[in-house]
Amino acid sequence: MEQSHFMHTIRVNYKDTDQMRVAHHANYISWFENARTEMMRNEGVAYKDMEDLGLLLPVLDVHVQYMKPAHYDDELHISTTISSFSPARLEFSYEVYRNTDDHQELLAKGTSLHMWLNEDWKPARLHKVAPDVYEMLKSKYGNN
Repeated sequence: MEQSHFMHTIRVNYKDTDQMRVAHHANYISWFENARTEMMRNEGVAYKDMEDLGLLLPVLDVHVQYMKPAHYDDELHISTTISSFSPARLEFSYEVYRNTDDHQELLAKGTSLHMWLNEDWKPARLHKVAPDVYEMLKSKYGNN
């Protein structure tokens, strides 16, 4: 099954750069989070809606591989997809691109792993707590 990708666009702000006008490496994780939450909202699964159901989705692990630096005022496109999921966990994959006049440059790629928890911070099984959300994810991203 071909995976669906969501594209989120941001611009590198001056405050996110260092003296060399290069985006600080920690910003990529924040950009991943912005892209991830917008992707989930676009899928009809806004984080607020999940919290209203008593579900939390904290980060268990995050990985970033840097290829080229982003600079102040670059327009970046962050491609985001769900690379795997189960009733308990969700993994997202990200690719950060900069458009140039003639092509896209891959600047970084990464993943983040998350676990569904209830409000007491105990593991929650998505197919039991929110079966409609689980079925939507399963139909779009397969049961990896």
